[in-house]
Amino acid sequence: MDAAETAEAVRRWLEEEFLKPKDSPNPKARFHYQFKFPPGPNGHLFSVSMPRNRDLVAIASGTRVDGGQQANMAKLMGDPRAWGAWVHRIRMLLTQSRVDWIVHMGHEDGSKGVGPLQAFNVSEPIWLDGLSKNEMMQALRRLWLAKLSVIHEIKFRFGPGDRTPGAVDDWGPRGAVEPEPSSASKGPNIIEGDDSGGFGSGFDPSEWA
Repeated sequence: MDAAETAEAVRRWLEEEFLKPKDSPNPKARFHYQFKFPPGPNGHLFSVSMPRNRDLVAIASGTRVDGGQQANMAKLMGDPRAWGAWVHRIRMLLTQSRVDWIVHMGHEDGSKGVGPLQAFNVSEPIWLDGLSKNEMMQALRRLWLAKLSVIHEIKFRFGPGDRTPGAVDDWGPRGAVEPEPSSASKGPNIIEGDDSGGFGSGFDPSEWA
């Protein structure tokens, strides 16, 4: 398949599974769709794109850690041995999930990577000679389960959080915590995203990492 045929096939497969893909402008990609998975109002934001000058499609998703959970992590950091063991466990969970991943740790006093876990991203490439609806959907399932393994581990160790989005220092200005709108001005459950992944600012606390 060429790029146009791949874009059409990927959109069709997503629509067949009721995932409602939306075009997302991306000058680095031949096409870039965003959608919620699993389908439904509480799905997480995923993206699938075909990078220019590559014969593959990439599926990715990111999760921002709740501010209350980050605060609880900061308390555990007072015990460097316990904190180091927990971070190692998260890295091993992601490695054993057999997907590509990156973790974003907070900055402290100008030093990167020494603060709490602020966000994580999972992704998986599928080369065009192996692309099919089954392979794409199985990759989505692997990514979703990889996310869930970390989400449940965070909730188990640091509680459900307080429904506030935590800062993500690696993302610069777009990772800063913005003031919460008043309850009267809050809109519907909107899923936000960026080129590196996504998170839901209106999720039920049980949906937050």
